[in-house]
Amino acid sequence: MSASRGCLTHREALAAEVLRHSGFLRLRVRGESMLPSLWPGDVAAIEAASVAEICPGEIVLAFREGRFFLHRFLSRKDDDSFLMRGDSMPRPDPEFPSTAFLGRLVNIERAGQTHSVPAPMRPWSRLFGLLLCYCSPARRLALSIRRSQNQVGVHLCNLTSDLCNPRSL
Repeated sequence: MSASRGCLTHREALAAEVLRHSGFLRLRVRGESMLPSLWPGDVAAIEAASVAEICPGEIVLAFREGRFFLHRFLSRKDDDSFLMRGDSMPRPDPEFPSTAFLGRLVNIERAGQTHSVPAPMRPWSRLFGLLLCYCSPARRLALSIRRSQNQVGVHLCNLTSDLCNPRSL
């Protein structure tokens, strides 16, 4: 493991402890596995919860092997484990032990505005997520458009969030 990865792992472990003790944590989204629900640069507000409180479709945070996973909760398993999957990932993540569970997403901050949690996946949104997973040009185009909107300060409605969350229409 490189020195920079070791520092990052330590920082993530410390953040997990902060959430466990304070009940709340804000994290900047860096990956693309939750497109189109969460975008790189979004700030995710997480509240501590137990895996028993979570319903399928909620976006949750888990910590394993020195990494955070902010993915959609799929199900609890009989052996005290659970499954998650990123919205733009082809398959579920490997099973997580219940001890890896940290909390649920309560809101996101995007372009300086706070938005409610994206609703459970709709079939069209899952299809769009898979397009972004398998089609690199489509993913690059979507990320490029998002970056250009953020760089020029344009605060356009996030169509995918609005369509995923009927309360915002």
